[in-house]
Amino acid sequence: MRKLMMIFALGLLASACGSKDGKPGKGFNVFTVQDDKALGAQVNAEILANPQEYPILDPVQYKEVYDYINGIKETIMKTGEVRYAKEFDWEIRIINDTTLNAFCTPGGYIYFYTGILKFLDSEDELAGVLGHEIAHADLRHSTRQITQMFGVSVIANYLLGNREFANQITQGLIGLSFSRTHESEADYNSVKYLCKTPYNAAGGAGFFEKISALGGVGMPEFLSTHPSPDNRIEAFHNHKSTMGCQGNEDFRTRYKAVMSKLP
Repeated sequence: MRKLMMIFALGLLASACGSKDGKPGKGFNVFTVQDDKALGAQVNAEILANPQEYPILDPVQYKEVYDYINGIKETIMKTGEVRYAKEFDWEIRIINDTTLNAFCTPGGYIYFYTGILKFLDSEDELAGVLGHEIAHADLRHSTRQITQMFGVSVIANYLLGNREFANQITQGLIGLSFSRTHESEADYNSVKYLCKTPYNAAGGAGFFEKISALGGVGMPEFLSTHPSPDNRIEAFHNHKSTMGCQGNEDFRTRYKAVMSKLP
């Protein structure tokens, strides 16, 4: 009965929050925080069960690298700026692949490809990218976007326990491409998270600065629909200035030493 009432409420919310063209508003999300956690755990299980496509580095064999990234994560969590710091799992996994990317599922499961870890030059750059991925989960971008992609009728089936639709939603979360608005929000929050740390709060700009220096050669496909790298670089630095962030540490030498342990 509770689920039926929830589905009825979803229809009312979709009407109340939708834009004139019938699409949900930017902040519209029919999923609960518990749903985010459950969906993230499902996606994580699927990724771990598919080592051919996602060859995860062993956390024991590569303990030094995992500990290093988890240490940066804890620094961000301790700033008090991450809303779901205690609710989400915030697990880190490293995928042994040359792809220049990282991604995060609902509930805080974060994946870095070795390609991007080797591509970055310093710890503040990694902290910036990590902050960006944390923001996607903390702002619940995945389930906000899934709400818009699938619509209320499909999500109602998910809430009623329809396995086919549940699998459809889970699959949709793997490789989900975020909107320009969500990417800009994540960039902004990356700076906000790092602003209270010793790091250069605009560290996330480093990835895009390197991409721009290459003249777009080798640019990851997922960037083609996102704000341009040059615009994002400017936004990172503007946010740092506006927030009055004082940190400027990059810990470049330490970063290079740890990443040399990667295969």
